[in-house]
Amino acid sequence: MQPAKTETIKLSSKGQIVIPKAIREQLHWDAGMELTVIPTGDSIMLQPKPKKGKHRLEDLIGCLQHDGPPIPDEVLFAPVDYSADWEESEKRSR
Repeated sequence: MQPAKTETIKLSSKGQIVIPKAIREQLHWDAGMELTVIPTGDSIMLQPKPKKGKHRLEDLIGCLQHDGPPIPDEVLFAPVDYSADWEESEKRSR
């Protein structure tokens, strides 16, 4: 199937848009389908709302975004000491 052509739509006074039929059909988006609106700087991205349960890897790409400077690999891969958290958790469960 060929990708749908780019189309221009208008935002209503209530903030609503109509996704053109050709694009909805290409994406298999039906009436009543829930979408997630993701801000991306000066635009938005629409994605189908994830179903509860199993996730595919491509559904998770980009879900962890970091706005700061790059984190060195040594810091990312350093062992984590959970002992203090574990002890506190054990105290609460008694």
